Amino acid sequence: MAIKNSTGLRNAMLATGSAKAALDGGRINIYAGAAPATADDAVGGATLLCAITLNSTGTGILFDTAAVNGVLAKKPSETWSGSIVATGTATWYRHVAAADDGTLSTTAPRIQGTIALIGADLNIDPSFVSGQTKVIEHYVVALPTA
Repeated sequence: MAIKNSTGLRNAMLATGSAKAALDGGRINIYAGAAPATADDAVGGATLLCAITLNSTGTGILFDTAAVNGVLAKKPSETWSGSIVATGTATWYRHVAAADDGTLSTTAPRIQGTIALIGADLNIDPSFVSGQTKVIEHYVVALPTA
């Protein structure tokens, strides 16, 4: 597993707010292809397969109101889903704020991780077929104790 937090997210958490404040109302972009080396880097030549939003509407997704034991989860009452725009095998994702355009940035809050059926940062079926809908049932952000 290889969660990568952007410089913008780390700075926001340390000085101006929280991961929840920085990413609430954002989306999760799911890609095929090589992941950038850091969450600050541009998306590059990766193919966007799907953008996960509230009920596939383009409206931003929200975290639950409080973290428990260092874990912040998706808001239970929300359905996080997206319409698949390209067929391919998902390899990585990036949780971004609403205005993120995927270019190089050291100020944009981002969480980047791997995708696979099991053993990844985001465990979902990595097979994406254009025209279908993908749903994320479970999603958490955690800060380790050590």
